[in-house]
Amino acid sequence: MIFAEDLLHYIWKFRLYNQQDLCTSDGFSVQIISPGLQHHHAGPDFQNAKIRIGETLWAGNVEIHIRASDWMRHEHSKDASYNNVILHVVYKNDVEILNEQGLKMPVLVLEDRIEDSLLLRYQNLLYAEQAAFPCEKIIHHVDEFTIQNWLDRMLIERLEEKSTQILQKTALLKGNWEEAFYQTLASNFGFKVNALPFELLAKALPLNILAKHTHNLLQTEALIFGQAGFLNDSSEDLYVLSLQKEYQFLQQKYSLKPIEKHLWKFLRLRPPNFPTIRLAQFAVLMHKQNRFLAEILKAENPESINAVFTGINPSNYWTNHYQFEKEAKSSSKKLGQSSAENILINTVAVFLFAYAKENRSEKHHERALQLLENLPCENNFIISNFIEAGVKLKTAGNSQAIIELYNHYCSKKRCLACGIGNKLLKTS
Repeated sequence: MIFAEDLLHYIWKFRLYNQQDLCTSDGFSVQIISPGLQHHHAGPDFQNAKIRIGETLWAGNVEIHIRASDWMRHEHSKDASYNNVILHVVYKNDVEILNEQGLKMPVLVLEDRIEDSLLLRYQNLLYAEQAAFPCEKIIHHVDEFTIQNWLDRMLIERLEEKSTQILQKTALLKGNWEEAFYQTLASNFGFKVNALPFELLAKALPLNILAKHTHNLLQTEALIFGQAGFLNDSSEDLYVLSLQKEYQFLQQKYSLKPIEKHLWKFLRLRPPNFPTIRLAQFAVLMHKQNRFLAEILKAENPESINAVFTGINPSNYWTNHYQFEKEAKSSSKKLGQSSAENILINTVAVFLFAYAKENRSEKHHERALQLLENLPCENNFIISNFIEAGVKLKTAGNSQAIIELYNHYCSKKRCLACGIGNKLLKTS
């Protein structure tokens, strides 16, 4: 039966082998007092183990291999860091092993001590045909409490990872949290396809400049569309001309350099998602509020935070336009509910969490989690696959956790490191 060495690590760590009458290959009795702490870097696999071999109590490291000969294949005999290995745990004992000092290694063989049912569950989990993720066909056997506990951990892992990026950005901006929020919010407004040009726009139009003109919507639009590169072409459109007039003055006043217009992507986007519409919405949002983080930090509940991003409706020109000078059928260009929720999930909640981490604020930590628990579950192919497999997902906190689980565990088949995978392997 084929299996990875990681499985032996897992079996050793959780003592999932027959522990009756343990003995070395030389016949000395073995008592595992402590299997040690798993070590994921260079050196022996488990450190600080306590094991009685014969009459002697040993404290040291344990090395684990599928075959004893892997010791030689990995050239451990030439590495002095393996001289303190007190026990060599193997599945098959195919050769006698000596360490760097020429001493024979005590060997514990597990080949006849692991239940076939455990190996079969491992095979089914990692190698059976599946459409979406390794345990898709059997995850319904796992109790809801175990799944929810693991999802809670996955959510924190995801927020920790994202908040680290926020803290790095804030450090580069010399602790300017509002500027960091503004740049991240702009990137989020690009919704993947146009995330990069939106971020470049925010960097080309610093918040301290934009904030001086957010009381005037036309000037706000002129700065945003001008710095986005959309006001360089000649036009006879009265709205465009008014934007150009404002922008030319402001560009000269602040020595602004716009980004390249060709960076913006229109292809394969539905008209309501065109970057021109997103920029118009962004302009209204900035006109409505330009010191977002301060407002969010003082908000007492998720509803107050949500209110910051509701009612975002572009100026009248965009009612019958998706692009400059191209008139279209009148329709609402209001920022949709799903778009607002996307911003709350991927920018606001993450910033609250990062701010809480940096300032050791339990209040803002709880608000970040509360915000995600008050938003509905997202909808994408990853989340749909888990729901179809029987996993109950109700909130944005759940869906964010599932994305983390899939990206960092399922897609890499790290089932042995997953709480749900652990439960399935231990279930008879």
